[in-house]
Amino acid sequence: MILRDRQDKVERMLSFYKSSKGSPFQESSTLVRGEVDVLGALLMMDNVDEQKRDAVRRAGIRTGIDLRFTFETTVRQKDTLVTEFVASERGQNDVLRSPLSLAKVLYAADVSDWFSAVAVPVGARCRDVAITTNSSDQGKGLTDYSLLGPPLLNQQIGSGIGFIVRKSNVAASLAQFISGHGVQSVSAGVIRCFSTFGQVVYQLPRNTKLFLSGIHQVPKLSSQQVSLGAIAMPVGILRRRPETFGEASGLSTGRNREGDVLAGSIALMLESELDESTRIGGWVEMKKSNPRCLQWAVNMSDTPEDDFGWGLSLGGLVQGPRSWDHFQVETFLKFKVGKRLGLQPGLVYVMDGTSQFPALMFRSTWSM
Repeated sequence: MILRDRQDKVERMLSFYKSSKGSPFQESSTLVRGEVDVLGALLMMDNVDEQKRDAVRRAGIRTGIDLRFTFETTVRQKDTLVTEFVASERGQNDVLRSPLSLAKVLYAADVSDWFSAVAVPVGARCRDVAITTNSSDQGKGLTDYSLLGPPLLNQQIGSGIGFIVRKSNVAASLAQFISGHGVQSVSAGVIRCFSTFGQVVYQLPRNTKLFLSGIHQVPKLSSQQVSLGAIAMPVGILRRRPETFGEASGLSTGRNREGDVLAGSIALMLESELDESTRIGGWVEMKKSNPRCLQWAVNMSDTPEDDFGWGLSLGGLVQGPRSWDHFQVETFLKFKVGKRLGLQPGLVYVMDGTSQFPALMFRSTWSM
């Protein structure tokens, strides 16, 4: 009842702006979508310790309830405004008392047939400005290896703006993000991260696409610990600070000449569509902090929208040709019950160092 009351308030607000004279929302339509995603796992292990817990985390098994509402409004016929509210996310311990919060605000403008711009002031991810596959094809697995693709596309990086260019069989995107969340805080101040994302997509024959993506991150140390408000960041241009980031934090990673820690990743992805519902693809990602460490996955699936489907995924983490730190196999079945309810039972087998265990998993998705 509380969620429905909040949804009614948002709809009344949108209807008020639509009726205002000269409003860009005039004569626009709003599509409201709701989704409840429940994922549970039965882990077959004798004892639970930190090593087993880390193995579950590296396997991308995030159980719990994911509840979200998405409002998609068409503005000026070609532009789209997306607002997303989340009541709970998988991985949280308390899913019943989580308040409804704003998770994402995105505005996409199609300037022309070959050029578009995207602004994400809240809840930005690289996937928001990337040229990816159809969003309806995502989220049809059980773990992060089969659900999300390369990790760099899904990390939360604050606010950003990006541009997408398309020309014949080549497309490219470039974006800049600013984030004050998710990075380490030190006693000398707060670390804010500047991220630059780029992607090039090449269309190969037979419905095959090659994706090359990369993100370059430079955390900056701010000695001012007083917040100036949301989406506000001080930038000093008149005085240079003698202290470096490394002296304040003591981190031992790559640095540039000014002492800022350099981070980022590069990912290569290949995907082929055999028909409307059958897809095969794979990806590999390398982090700048450890170039020898490669995370990879190969996915195969046949998931029709209103019929029986299946999926198979292999993935892992390697530190060299003979060092397999992590390897896992995932398989699942997909059933459609009516038009709104989907069921996915599956099996995951994880080998992480000396830890090995199977897991029976069950996922239920209900769309509103």
